[in-house]
Amino acid sequence: MAKRKQQHPDDVDSDGDNASERSLVNVDFDFFDPNPEIDYLALKRLAAQLFQADSEQLHLNDLADLILSQPLVGTTVKCDGRESDPYAFLTVLNMHVHQNRPSIKALLEYTSAKSSSDAAFHTTLQNLLGPSGLTSQNHVGYIFSERLINMPAQVMPHMYRMLADEIQWAVDDNELYNFSHFLIISRTYRLSPEEEAELQDNVPRSKRHKQNAATNSQASSGGINAFHPEDEYIQKIALHSLDYKFTHSQPREQGAFGLDQGGRMMLVPAARLRELVTVLTGAYPPPS
Repeated sequence: MAKRKQQHPDDVDSDGDNASERSLVNVDFDFFDPNPEIDYLALKRLAAQLFQADSEQLHLNDLADLILSQPLVGTTVKCDGRESDPYAFLTVLNMHVHQNRPSIKALLEYTSAKSSSDAAFHTTLQNLLGPSGLTSQNHVGYIFSERLINMPAQVMPHMYRMLADEIQWAVDDNELYNFSHFLIISRTYRLSPEEEAELQDNVPRSKRHKQNAATNSQASSGGINAFHPEDEYIQKIALHSLDYKFTHSQPREQGAFGLDQGGRMMLVPAARLRELVTVLTGAYPPPS
């Protein structure tokens, strides 16, 4: 049964030469609980997309099994009914409760290694997820969030709101979802100066002021861009945020097709989850 339905108009270029001419295609997005019988392969693909070249070391089979073992927490977004593949996924896993699972063990090692370049972040993670931290009562929830590239950010406020509700319901039922912090892992990419210039040349003049603003923002962050635009708002309430390179990615040759991709880790106080929902709702309101 769908949790909630949202209709989103998707811009599609017309057949004419005038780039300003658009037609609207309405797409219905349905929100469902995770389904262990249907969503396994699609969830693995989304996890592989999230972790890219590093995915093999993170036991994605076990990660998918673990996520789907708790179908009452988390949300999928589908366009063709419950039996179709999810286009987006959001859930949370208790890293303390599941610390002995292969996927969580691998994530603990991975995040510790990646945070080592930021002393403050690394120290905080060690206090929360190191040997002593894993025996404490301050549990960390790993928020798994990934979606297909063309999924609009407007689905995210609904998904985070439902996650906040489900966590509260689980806590009310004395289940182990009472977190002190959330760890969110996202994806980034970097464009070369030549690619940035080409992108600017291809933007219609009416939109170039927005592109210039985005370019200035990217320059201030070292030219690193987020695949998920909501990262900007998550970073503002995060205790720590760190961009990192994938361990196993191959350097891109000069002029080669593709993107230089990397990861982003953000640590958010659990007490600010509702605030994040409010901020995302204001940033990405449903289409009118």
